Order: sequence, then structure tokens, then C-alpha cells
Amino acid sequence: MRTVLYRWRWALLLGGAILTGLCVIFPQIGILEWVALIPAAAAILTVTADTTVSYRRLYGMGLAFFQCYFMVNFHWFLYMYPMDFAGLGKAESLLVVCVAWMGLSAFQAVGAALVFPLMGVAVRGKLLKSRPILHPALLTALWVSLEWWQANSGWSGVPWARLPLGQAELLPALQSASLFGSYFVTAMIVAVNGYLAYILLHPDRRLFCGLLAGGLFGGNLLFGGLYMATLPAAEDTLRVAAIQGNLSSHDKWGPDSMSVTQTVYADFTREAVAKGAELVVWPETAVPATVWEGGSVREYLCELSEECGVPILAGVFYPEEATDRVYNSIVVALPDGTLHDTVYHKRNPVPFGEFVPWRDLIMTLIPPLGEIGMLEDDLLVGEESTVFDLDEGRVGSMICFDSIYERNALESVRGGAELLAVSTNDSWFKDSRGVWMHNAQSQLRAIETGRWVIRSANTGVSSAITPTGEVVDFLGALREGYVLSEVGLARRTTVYTVIGNVFVYLCVALYGVCVALPLVVGIMAKLGKSDNKQV
Repeated sequence: MRTVLYRWRWALLLGGAILTGLCVIFPQIGILEWVALIPAAAAILTVTADTTVSYRRLYGMGLAFFQCYFMVNFHWFLYMYPMDFAGLGKAESLLVVCVAWMGLSAFQAVGAALVFPLMGVAVRGKLLKSRPILHPALLTALWVSLEWWQANSGWSGVPWARLPLGQAELLPALQSASLFGSYFVTAMIVAVNGYLAYILLHPDRRLFCGLLAGGLFGGNLLFGGLYMATLPAAEDTLRVAAIQGNLSSHDKWGPDSMSVTQTVYADFTREAVAKGAELVVWPETAVPATVWEGGSVREYLCELSEECGVPILAGVFYPEEATDRVYNSIVVALPDGTLHDTVYHKRNPVPFGEFVPWRDLIMTLIPPLGEIGMLEDDLLVGEESTVFDLDEGRVGSMICFDSIYERNALESVRGGAELLAVSTNDSWFKDSRGVWMHNAQSQLRAIETGRWVIRSANTGVSSAITPTGEVVDFLGALREGYVLSEVGLARRTTVYTVIGNVFVYLCVALYGVCVALPLVVGIMAKLGKSDNKQV
């Protein structure tokens, strides 16, 4: 069997990457994710332990595997064509879409591919070479470390393709994220696949590995089911409306966009308030203009809030006093006709959409890529979480890509947020699976923090999500209207909000021990021999 697996290693790697990626983007088949990685895991366990395969070859295999995996997950770039909203022709649009799709996939794969040679270094060492039963556990630790690195490596890391997204329809499987974060769910998925793959290589261990894999899968589901059944309801509730104007990028930035935008959002807000909304959330840059002191946009927001008698969280541009540059921000218009003193600034702007990394180089080599965002200057970057302390409750805000980084939600809840509000503009995704993948990220944040999440998207998906990740109400893509839901204000803490990413650090430490311990033992042994000779 090992010979057969080695011979078909490329087919197993690429097939496993594509199948696993499909499970991530289509959570309706998410149950298959618990076995989809078996072909690739079997190939990984085989080639990384084979000392005849060089580390350079291992890196090449990792590059191919993750390139396929990320291309499946970033497929939604294709929906951006044609990019007439950015003033690009068909040829330029095709170039930008292809570069963005394959380029971002390759950019993520370059770092992720290190999993293969790093795995090889450890399993070929003295500690693990004679203990192959531990190899799937090491693969698990490395995959968890990869996902954590993507979320903490600055703009270059895009944690979009996390394995737990594939479980968005199998909610009991996700509840352990309330203990150790979504990284723990990743660990469960990789470990189950890894030990089932191990059976193919070592049939004599099928009983032990089968029981172990089944125990991990079943135990995770059992905990999730019990957690969902016993989670207490919030004592205080609030009726919140998430407005979805369904204005495309072309409409938002057109010549008559301001009057159209203000009319659409004012009308839906009045309608939602008439039906009982006590708090209204608008999307990211719902009003694509800067809120200047004494300006017309500020006046419009304050008058609307005063008229409706409810606070309005509105996405706008907000100026920095010392420069002419602006933030992508959320302001709160209050029923007394003023703006709240607190302003939230987006902490994770979208590369090429809101800023251009390596601007001079990109504008020289691929000018259309630098023009996607239609902004002359890079937006400023927010540096801290912000909680709006309102009479209705304490609301933690996030904008668009902020919601795919768990630390943002974590910091907001630690800062006292009782409700999380996500304002986003997913119009680039149109009606692709991308909008649902982005919504699934908010499901993870809800479970991790034990908070309701109200999500307002410009063109969809807008939704209301419970602390167990259940989407109780939503408005699909490319539809206009609003989501009006009674949400809970939570003050309880999950284990994860207290301990953070301790589980990840243990995974990193596990790999460090596997690599360093044999070296330490070897050095100690040499020193011992040297002392004996001297004696």
C-alpha cells in the first residue's frame, strides 16, 4: 500500500486539496471534510517520512498542494469580471482578475508550503522516526500553526480558507471553538483525517486509529450538542435592524450616488424603526463620503437619527485631523441629534482595495491592479478595538475583513462588548460563495466570543447570528431590504475569551519539542562521552 500511495502521491495531494477546498466553500457537504483530506494526508505522511525525498522536493509538493487548495477558496475573484466599476476595460479586467486569483493563491501557498519540509524535519528526527503513530498529531500541530500564522502575519496573511468554515452547516462540530478557538476545530478535522489516513499505511493499527479518529469526531460533536442544548438565553434583548441597500460599487461611486444612497438608507431605516428596531446598523461606507465637522453628511446622519429616535451605526470615511487622509470608519448618530464621541476605524484594510502594498512597484508593473480600489491615497489603519457605550447596550464594531481575524472580536469582547456588529461591503463577491464564506467567518466569531453578531452587508449577506453560530435571519445576496431581529446582549465569558490562543501555542511548542529534544539529547550525549574520555 505504501508503494501505491507513493506512486500516486501527486494525484492524492492535488485531489485531496481540491476536495477539501470544495468542502470549505460548500458547507452543505461539510460532513465530507472529515474524510476529504485523507488522500492528501496519506501522501503527506508517506513522502515526509521518506528520506530519499529531498526537502526541496517536499517544498515543491507543498506549493502545489496549497496552490490548488487556495485557488478553490479564492475562486470568487472570477466574479469580479468585468471590472467596469473601476473604469477598467475587458482586457484589463481579465488581467487583474487572473493576477488577483492566482497571485493571491500563490502568495499564500509560498508560506503554507513550508508545512511539508517542516514536517519532514521532525518526522525524520530521532524522536519521531521510530514513532510514526505521532506523525498525524504533528501534521495537526503544523496545520493549526499555519492558520494562526496567516491571521498574525500582517497584510500578507489572509486567513480566508480556514477549515472550520466548512462546518458552518454542522454547528455542533463548531462549538468547541468556545473553548480553544476555531483553531481547535481545525485540529479535530486534521487529526481525524490524519489518523484515518494512517490506517492505510499501517493496517495493523486500524483498531486503535479507528477508535481514536471516531472518538475525536464523536466527542467533538457530543460536546457541541450538549453545549448548544444547555447554553442559557441572554437576560436582556434588543431589536436590531441591519440595512442592506444593495447598491453596487458602480452605483455607490456614480455621479448621482450620494442622493440615491441617502434616500435608500433613510427609507429602509424609517421602515425598520416603524417595525420596532431599537438600533440600526448600516454597511461599510454606506455613505461613501467623509464626515466633516459641520458637513452635510454629518447633518444628514444626525437628523435621521433624531427623526427616528434610534442610534444608527453608519459606515463612512472619517478624517484625520493632522492630514488630509481618511479612515474607513463607523460613526454612531444619536437620537439627540449628535454624533457619539467614539469612532471606530477599520483595523484590517483590504490589500489593493483600500491600500496598495509596494505601491511604486505595483503601479509600475501592473497599474490596473493598483486601481481596483478607486482611491487616490491609501486609507489610514485603525489601531485599537472600540466599544460604543450606548443606552441600548455596549456594541463592539468590526468592518469587513476585520471579522476574519479572531483577535478583533476577542479584543472587543474583552473591552466590554455585549453585541458585535459587522459592517461590510461584499459587492465584489456578487452572489458567489464568497459572500457566504465571509458570513461564516462571523459565525466563528460568535461562537468564540459567546456573542450575538448582527451583520450588515451592502449587497449581502446581511444576517443575525446567535452565540452558537446559528444564522436565525438573513437577507441573501443582491437583494435590498433589511434584517430585523431580536438579539441578546451577553455578558458571560467563554473559555476562549479568557485564555485566548493557548491551544495554538501548545501546538507550536509540540513541534519545537519534537525538533529540539533530539538535538538536546544528542548534544548531552556527546558532552557525556567527552567527559568520560577525559576521566
